[in-house]
Amino acid sequence: MFHWLEKNPFFFAVGVFVVIAYAGIVEILPDFAERARPVEGRKPYTVLQLAGRDVYIKDSCNACHSQLIRPFKSETDRYGMYSLSGEFAYDRPFLWGSKRTGPDLMRVGNYRTTDWHENHMLDPTSIVPGSIMPAYKHMFNNVADIETAYAEAYTVKKVFNVPYDQPDMPKLGTWDEAQKAVLEEAKPIVEAMKSQEVKEAYARGEIKEIVAIIAYLNSLK
Repeated sequence: MFHWLEKNPFFFAVGVFVVIAYAGIVEILPDFAERARPVEGRKPYTVLQLAGRDVYIKDSCNACHSQLIRPFKSETDRYGMYSLSGEFAYDRPFLWGSKRTGPDLMRVGNYRTTDWHENHMLDPTSIVPGSIMPAYKHMFNNVADIETAYAEAYTVKKVFNVPYDQPDMPKLGTWDEAQKAVLEEAKPIVEAMKSQEVKEAYARGEIKEIVAIIAYLNSLK
């Protein structure tokens, strides 16, 4: 058999390919599948965080900021632990980005505060002199689309079996329950902010976009 293969290089090459492909399937795919599972402690985004993520996408924050820390010392020294595939298990779509006009935000929740984000969004150069980031004052006026965020959460729960309402996971519940949870989650963020307009809106039961995006950014750890 082997003597015959040595005389037929085409079939020998095919045999080698089959052996290597089989080894790859046996060794690589199970490990890949394991790494793609949510890392321990990873939770789906809350409705408020999803609303903030929608603002992040709508205003094209991902055009200038990546969310993917590469396994190089220069990156981990600046941004923290490199990204793991299982950390993106609940991201739809992924926001890895392809350009860094601004810093990577994968773990921004570990080193920035609500107060910092409020001031930075209102006037970037007052926080980072020379910054070319535009001001996002409209976020203090626009009301976050909580209803769409709830619909997104409900959809991924039903279609992709995202484990909402499971032990130690965010509770989705009914629309009324979700609205209540959003207000509860937003409360400490609003209390930490200086904007009276945001506080007054919250008192009326409205969540401004700035509150939602801060909730999202604070969740990135």
